[in-house]
Amino acid sequence: MSNTIFDSGKEPLARLLDEAAEGKLQLPDFQRGWVWDDYGIRSLLASISRFFPVGAIMTLRTGGEVRFQPRPIEGLTFADPGPQPERLLLDGQQRLTSLFQATRLHRPIDTINSQRRTIKRWYYIDMVKALDPLIDQEEAIVGVPEDKTIRINIGRDVKLDLSTPELEYHNLMFPVNRIFDDREWERGFEDYWRKALASNPDAEWSRRLFFRQFRDEIIEAFRSYYVPVITLERETSKEAVCLVFEKVNTGGKKLDAFELLTAIYAADDFQLRHDWLGDKKAGKQGRAERLAAHEVLCQLQSTDFLQAISLLHTLEVREAAAAASKEGKELPQVSCTRQAILNLPLTAYKKWADDAEQSFLQAAKFLQMQKIFWRKDVPYLTQIVALAAIILRLGDRWEQDGARQKVSRWYWCGVFGEMYGSTIESRLAKDVQEVPAWIEDESATPSTVRDANFAQERLGTLRSRLAAAYKGMHALLMREGCEDFRSGQPYEITAFWDEQVDIHHIFPRDWCKKQQIEPGRYDSVVNKTPISARANRIIGGVAPSVYLDKLQKSTQTTEARTRQILSSHLIEPDTLLSDNFERFFEQRAEALIGLIESATGKRIARATLSEEPTGDVLDDEEEVEAVSASAQ
Repeated sequence: MSNTIFDSGKEPLARLLDEAAEGKLQLPDFQRGWVWDDYGIRSLLASISRFFPVGAIMTLRTGGEVRFQPRPIEGLTFADPGPQPERLLLDGQQRLTSLFQATRLHRPIDTINSQRRTIKRWYYIDMVKALDPLIDQEEAIVGVPEDKTIRINIGRDVKLDLSTPELEYHNLMFPVNRIFDDREWERGFEDYWRKALASNPDAEWSRRLFFRQFRDEIIEAFRSYYVPVITLERETSKEAVCLVFEKVNTGGKKLDAFELLTAIYAADDFQLRHDWLGDKKAGKQGRAERLAAHEVLCQLQSTDFLQAISLLHTLEVREAAAAASKEGKELPQVSCTRQAILNLPLTAYKKWADDAEQSFLQAAKFLQMQKIFWRKDVPYLTQIVALAAIILRLGDRWEQDGARQKVSRWYWCGVFGEMYGSTIESRLAKDVQEVPAWIEDESATPSTVRDANFAQERLGTLRSRLAAAYKGMHALLMREGCEDFRSGQPYEITAFWDEQVDIHHIFPRDWCKKQQIEPGRYDSVVNKTPISARANRIIGGVAPSVYLDKLQKSTQTTEARTRQILSSHLIEPDTLLSDNFERFFEQRAEALIGLIESATGKRIARATLSEEPTGDVLDDEEEVEAVSASAQ
């Protein structure tokens, strides 16, 4: 890795804990809170008591290019201003925090039990078990509740009471938080047993020898324990530090660019997390909550928001360079990659954040115009990033009919060309430059529009909500003005939610199975359309001719009106009324292809739809996830 300078060696555990206590070794602010469970802590203490390896830690020397806001190890507080750290702990937070709290703090530790419930624990070493080579060392490490009493029989009986030093001495239980400061406890231990065994000098001497053996074998193990340490020097680049941290942090949840940028901005006294998530203590609402108030944006992530700002900032930098007569490779790239986000100056974030937020709200408005009302119907969340940035670039022009028509065409080309499925960063960078240019110049066709291609065969394979084009087909039918089978209402936003509209089978699945139609055909989007929950219950599993008759009678609708409603769904009424699935499938597939052509402005070559037999379709993400989990 370029520009990574490091040193490796081993350091005494005691010195590392001393540096943490003094504030010389602290955590970067993007580190998550300490969450190790009770068993993990006991296992760690047992490993060190036997000189077993517990893994290396990684630190970063401060004072270089990388500036992170530091914070002390959990359990420590410093007067303001606190000491400036000499090193930051990049990897090994949980291990070092566990060891620090267990061995240095004189209060119970917050941890969790095997049921994932929060508990408080003091840790002790059973001195007898610790010195017995036939007993697993983990059995010698004991965690006791906050009152230092272990109870049994639903709390009625005391099994072990360590609530006073005398009871610790009597039960031969050594407190872990005395490992690096045991002199006072040792004197108390000897005084206790001198008095208890005053009539038996030999027994008293035996107890003294017992403690010395414990000190030499167990306590000394902690005091002489060395930890492998990799230290990144201050010359290490920001890119290298963030990448290294990501690689070594595989044991926990992966840190994203937002968390890393939070720590970087915190060094300049800007709380990015509060800006995004809000500050409940201060009664401040964050951008995330304001955006999530719009259903189609409720899954928007902090990194999506940062990507939009990165696009706008890097585009501004590129345009400034072009204005200064820079050309070719001298022009900075427009980018929203992870590294581009990490390089985003705080000044740029502050400049663009408010405008970007408003542009995402305008993007939500655009999606509603396209009849995308529900988060599960959003084809590509990532395309909304480009949409918001494009809208911001266009300003008020995006609401002009000509410009909006082009934005709409670009959007549907992205959906049905399935352009935002992978490697989206380059696609985002192109679209934010090319779409506004296209608004100005008809000949400057964006690559997303130019390259989009929807094969007719793909229509027959769209069987699940996981596919962007499947969701797009659902929305386009509503945009086209299809009306509900029962109420006859078009699907505007109020009716959509009131009627609980979703995409359902036209020829019911149960009926198709009885007719021995292949699942790959009856589960295709060709055989699906937006239908309200109440209408779908009436449809049930019977033939179309039967349920259409039921709907017509229950709603007192004329046959002419029924035909009109079916036509609004691009369904040829006679084929449905005659229960002719094959004829229906052929005619509707052609109609849907025409709808896609209208939305994208691109001609689709005709071909025979696939008739390959396939299994049952899964209708939503939850079912797919459940099957995936059961298969693992």
